[in-house]
Amino acid sequence: MSAPSATRTRRVPTWATAFGPQIVAGLILGVVLGLVARSMPDAADGNDNWLVGTLSTIGSSYVKLLTVAVIPLVFTAIVSSIANLREVTNAARLAIQTLWWFAITAFIAVIIGIVIGLVAQPGSRTSAGAESAGDPSSVGSWWSFLTGLVPNNFLALGAKTTVAESGTATTSLSFNILQLLVIAAAIGIAALKVGKKAEPFLAFNASLLAIVQKVLWWIIRLAPIGTAALIGNAVATYGWDAIGSLGVFTVSIYIGLAVVFFVVYPVIVRAHGLSVRNFYSGVWPATQLGFVSRSSIGTLPLTERVTERNLGVPREYASFAVPLGATTKMDGCAAIYPAIAALFVAQFYGIDLTITDYLLIIVVSVIGSAATAGTTGATVMLTLTLSTLGLPLAGVGLLLAVEPIVDMGRTAVNVTGQALVPTIVAKREGILDLERYNAPRNGDPFVDEEEEVELAR
Repeated sequence: MSAPSATRTRRVPTWATAFGPQIVAGLILGVVLGLVARSMPDAADGNDNWLVGTLSTIGSSYVKLLTVAVIPLVFTAIVSSIANLREVTNAARLAIQTLWWFAITAFIAVIIGIVIGLVAQPGSRTSAGAESAGDPSSVGSWWSFLTGLVPNNFLALGAKTTVAESGTATTSLSFNILQLLVIAAAIGIAALKVGKKAEPFLAFNASLLAIVQKVLWWIIRLAPIGTAALIGNAVATYGWDAIGSLGVFTVSIYIGLAVVFFVVYPVIVRAHGLSVRNFYSGVWPATQLGFVSRSSIGTLPLTERVTERNLGVPREYASFAVPLGATTKMDGCAAIYPAIAALFVAQFYGIDLTITDYLLIIVVSVIGSAATAGTTGATVMLTLTLSTLGLPLAGVGLLLAVEPIVDMGRTAVNVTGQALVPTIVAKREGILDLERYNAPRNGDPFVDEEEEVELAR
């Protein structure tokens, strides 16, 4: 009897199952779908066709899935991180170092923004009429920022009701991530002070964190689909038509973002003896998702994941620093953009700025970045800057046409910086896992610990 012949098994190439290539494929597919949707007859009449509606629904649904998981993730992760550090003084030192580097990078970014604004003169080169300016939907103020630190309730939730012209009232819920940080930190510190009586609570919190991370892993694996829908909707909705006369302003913003992303960040990484290539290959999945989602909060779960798994930042520290960064670390929205936009408004209305005004722009960008929400848009930060300088708030309306376009680049830089600072601080404090940082990327930073052990065998 002849021996049975060996059966050949065809393996799927690694590049086809890796997360990074899947995201790139989603970007390419999204651009194609967006161009197709834009070429449909309904699009020419300014109406949304079925493809645009489908892309919009899928994309917004994916961002909602990520955002829903943010509250339990931030709360349980921060409580767990404080409990694991076991020493509040150590946590305080790490927090101070984190805020210090937030300020350093914001200072560099705002200086770059001012220089580009002075050289490019975007406000003097626009043909937009002053009559096109609208009122900003929200206005930032220092007092609102300070009072906003006080939690409204245990979950930091807020409700907003809007009434349409038809008389229909719609109520939407939102949460303040900075308030949630305050609540979670207070509970974590209190649990440490209570001692043994708090051990059951801390054990439950750790178990809940593991469950939340498992659910997030499922959601994040859908990122290629969400990416295709989000970028497709952006291409179909905005294209290049919206840039129009604000082309110089848009290009100026992206030049500033490129300088921070491709020059400032690499210099900081290299100055700390780390590989620039490994940093960008590690953070790239979060950078890509930030670009298409336009939401630091929506990208937060993925940012935290790559910071831990790819860049080697300890979970106890990353779970504190990354959520904090999603609120206060925004070199794109809170430094580059308000600096160039403030100069644009001043130039457009023919207002000369003094040295004091430029210093105020720097101060607002470095200190007031926490006033920006970690969601789409930087209107709050811009109005805070304009009101501090005494510039017309109506100038915000001039820039609304290109807001979605520049917001994609801003958020990508924000997210990258939110992973950079914890990495740098961890390296300076000697707690960075260099072996993990320098390890080859397998394209999937989302393998759970149990699966990771199996793969290592």
